[in-house]
Amino acid sequence: MRQPSRHALSATLAACVFALASCATSGAPASVETRSTQELLDASTPADWRTPDPANLLYMDVEGGRVVIELAPAFAPEHVANIRTLARGGFWNGLTLYRSQDNFVVQFGDVTEEGAPGKPIGSARAKLPAEFDRASAGLAFHALPDPDGWAAQAGFADGFPAAQDDRKGAGRTWLAHCYGTLGAGRDMAPDSSNGTELYIVTGQSPRQLDRNITTVGRVLQGMELLSVLPRGTGPLGFYEDPKQRTPIRRIRLASEVPASERTPLQVLRTDTPLFDAVVESRRNRRDDWYVRPAGHIDLCNISVPVRTPPAG
Repeated sequence: MRQPSRHALSATLAACVFALASCATSGAPASVETRSTQELLDASTPADWRTPDPANLLYMDVEGGRVVIELAPAFAPEHVANIRTLARGGFWNGLTLYRSQDNFVVQFGDVTEEGAPGKPIGSARAKLPAEFDRASAGLAFHALPDPDGWAAQAGFADGFPAAQDDRKGAGRTWLAHCYGTLGAGRDMAPDSSNGTELYIVTGQSPRQLDRNITTVGRVLQGMELLSVLPRGTGPLGFYEDPKQRTPIRRIRLASEVPASERTPLQVLRTDTPLFDAVVESRRNRRDDWYVRPAGHIDLCNISVPVRTPPAG
């Protein structure tokens, strides 16, 4: 049987998305055949997926396995450059995950007693500017159909969940604090982060942190290794007993790891008709279990699919 072209498939998916959204708005039953998220992914083509740049991937190896993190140089170029330098220098090797706050974050880096010298950072920079947001100009932003409670518009940029204001020609865009977001911890001063102390969101999306902390990436794989960590009993979830901390065997850039030791991953592109259809399949669930489609989805409730590349 002759397979439809990718252009024809994309047009069909776009038509389905439009029809489904119209039905959700009017309250009328869907007039087109609906497909589940898995069915949509099964019908995807290689062009619907992207392979992350190894220079933008961090591998955090802990006892239970590997956490794969994608960095976002388009949003925090100076922090990402410093993180790359720190990783090449083995800064986090042998350090720990020293904080796990319930329904909030886990944090890792160099936890030392007050007044004690910290671990040397080598050629990395000790001082960086705050990179809370960036100019919207020149950034491809793929907006969601629903309003966002934290910004004029929410959507995806470079595959990352993001938000932006609505000023024409002078707008700003920033990464959203969704589950799995990687941020650079800071003190009171906005420019007091340098990428040595990092946190990962493990709880309900703390969007109030948007534009208040430099966000530098997100976890692609291995969140289950972080979300199950015992909660710290000290203030803000810090471990009171150092023995409770989780050792970090090493953190490396994927580009510095031999190809045979890398974790092969593909991420669904967020700028395609297929992704729009996947969003709609989550926005208006029509599985047999659901009685009433929601007609709405929050930015942080959209999980971008990640897969192992298929053989061949």
